[in-house]
Amino acid sequence: MTVLEAAAAARVPMRHATPEERAGWLEAAADALDAAADELIALGHAETHLPVPRLTGELKRTTFQARLFAQGLRSGELLPSRIDPADPEWGMGPRPDLRRTVVPIGPVLVFAASNFPFAFSVFGGDTVSAIAAGCPVVLKAHPGHPRLSRRTFDVVAKALPEGAIGLIEGVEASLEALRDPRIKAVGFTGSTKGGRALFDIAVSRPDPIPFYGELGSVNPVVVTPAAWAERGAALAEGWVGSLTLGAGQFCTNPGVVLVPDASAFVSAVDLPRPGRMLTPGIEEGFTDAVRWVESHRGVTVAATGPANEQGVHASVLTASAAEVLADPEVLDIEMFGPAGLVVGYSSEQELTALLEAMPGQLTATIQGQSSGDDPVAVAVADVLTDTAGRIVWNDWPTGVTVSGAQQHGGPWPATTAPTSTSVGLAAISRWQRPVAFQGAPATVLPAELRDR
Repeated sequence: MTVLEAAAAARVPMRHATPEERAGWLEAAADALDAAADELIALGHAETHLPVPRLTGELKRTTFQARLFAQGLRSGELLPSRIDPADPEWGMGPRPDLRRTVVPIGPVLVFAASNFPFAFSVFGGDTVSAIAAGCPVVLKAHPGHPRLSRRTFDVVAKALPEGAIGLIEGVEASLEALRDPRIKAVGFTGSTKGGRALFDIAVSRPDPIPFYGELGSVNPVVVTPAAWAERGAALAEGWVGSLTLGAGQFCTNPGVVLVPDASAFVSAVDLPRPGRMLTPGIEEGFTDAVRWVESHRGVTVAATGPANEQGVHASVLTASAAEVLADPEVLDIEMFGPAGLVVGYSSEQELTALLEAMPGQLTATIQGQSSGDDPVAVAVADVLTDTAGRIVWNDWPTGVTVSGAQQHGGPWPATTAPTSTSVGLAAISRWQRPVAFQGAPATVLPAELRDR
């Protein structure tokens, strides 16, 4: 039986599984991953060169996430329903008995990411939330860590029902699955170019399907004049730490910072030697992106740090607000590595113009006066609400906790679906389809809609 055949065969049994059963699957898979942690972390380190402490924390996050979804299933939080009883006096005329619930959308195709070999890979957030919803998953492994993907799959598959998860590899296999009518939705984390190409295929099928793509983001940071006066040097240090964390290979990497004094900000910067990048392809893409940003009018390289063993070094580029506003394309280039652009603004009007020129973002950070009494920050927050999925106050955007209130998404090009999230309990809604029952007897209704 092929992976797609197995997923299709598992669709109905998984749809009929109780929330308790689904919770048990997730916990069993989490337990199996924890039991294999030493082997998996060593394999991940060998393939990705990520440090062992980072991989240890990421695997812990991955299994925590599975257990959190299990908890949400048991509490009923992840299976919303509503009952409107019949009402002969309803304002628009007699209302029939209506009961609304959600059902699994069907088999889901998930494209694993390169930069999180556990948390956004085989048993990452897309997979966990889809299985919590009752959807079989066809997982396209990332070529950056194939051996880890296969071994993680072996561990997880033994803990899940037959057909609940399947593994495919290679571009052609993934395109075949994307076009297959048995696939009902897609989750993707990766580049804007690659994600847009897959999105176009998904919506051009004879039966178009939802495509939930997390794509590019420069995650702007705004330093208000009050914050700069209060703790300027500390902000420069904090930004560099966030910018170069994990060699800058995070989707929430703060690639653009807007400051009232760019020259002084850069002078306070001390760039470290970056860690090794994940793959030669990512290294090449990073180098090309930095050159492309540097080629724009008014952009200059203000600082570089020591090179790592690959010859990659951290960089800070600068430009004035006027120069950037004359060529705002520079605000739409994700360098995906240890490099950032510092833009100096001279007035609140210039700052607002810069923010309004920015495309959609996963995150936006406001560094304001510690007391919170900062009129510029208030105005900035209002503008950023139209642009970003998560607004961070006096902190840094790298690091995305998993919880019920988390939002990891944003307007294009941050994602293809700005009303959704790929992190947190609300991620399950991507794989659920609403169904209403009208005037149905208890024998027809699903358990959650029956009178108690």
